[in-house]
Amino acid sequence: MSPAKRTTRRPTKPKPTPCPDCQTGQVSESFKVGGRSKRESSDRQEALCLTCFGTGQTPTN
Repeated sequence: MSPAKRTTRRPTKPKPTPCPDCQTGQVSESFKVGGRSKRESSDRQEALCLTCFGTGQTPTN
């Protein structure tokens, strides 16, 4: 006897929703430079998103 074939499709997993703050897991932040009188730099640096902790997906409870 041959095994029975499955005729129904498996339900697909829903795609995770992107993080509302970053979409990718990283955010750009400005930073201050200088000795005593800190001044704002025109450059940006990448930082880990604190909402999703770098996953890029909406956090779940």
